[in-house]
Amino acid sequence: MRTETLLDAFLRGLEPLRPLALWAHGSLAGGDYQEGRSDLDLIAVLPGPAGPKALWRVATLHHRLRAATPLAGGLHCSYLAPDTLADPERRHLTWAHGGLLRRRVTPVTRRELHEFGRVLHGAAPTALLPAVSGPQLDDFIVRDQRDFWRPAVRRTRQWRQDIWVDLGLLTFARATVTLREGRLITKREALAELPVLGAPAEVVADIARRRYADPATAPADGDWPARRARLTRAYLGPAIDALVTTYG
Repeated sequence: MRTETLLDAFLRGLEPLRPLALWAHGSLAGGDYQEGRSDLDLIAVLPGPAGPKALWRVATLHHRLRAATPLAGGLHCSYLAPDTLADPERRHLTWAHGGLLRRRVTPVTRRELHEFGRVLHGAAPTALLPAVSGPQLDDFIVRDQRDFWRPAVRRTRQWRQDIWVDLGLLTFARATVTLREGRLITKREALAELPVLGAPAEVVADIARRRYADPATAPADGDWPARRARLTRAYLGPAIDALVTTYG
């Protein structure tokens, strides 16, 4: 099952819930999607709050698709209702990483949806979601870097994981460009920005290799995950401090 087939199957599975809209954001909408590597980040707008029956349908649908194709393991969807979608602080029912949880639809995601969100069904994001102002977006980005990523840099063990290195550095580069220029960029563009921002060349090359080339060509050095973690944390902590000082 390929991506478009998966999306069609997902939309058919949502039909009993009568969705008002289904949107894609992230890499699929921004033109940076790589099948089998990228997540599928979706937003569904339902006619009302999801009750027990809807929760059961959502969980069953995601489990069924995960059993049918590995691609569905990366299909994440937040479920909004018309009377709750305007509040960026509200947590919405979300399927991600194999289970149901509650997540915010952040100002960055909302701006993505307005600028280049892909409509898979129903109304466009601009018809339902309030616009995000420049100050609102900047305030969220500064808080995210200061209150989430900066404390995370101090926790050593998780930075041995690919996902933390990738997201930590790419999110920082994207945050920098948005605060500096007022525009959103893709992860691929962020990767190209990292050397300009002084990120460790070895780590940038590692991210590029794993995300866009052959992951099997990763360094054979058994100490690499630990060394990569040290390089990343040594760079990212002061870089975030400087960004927050400049724009906070």
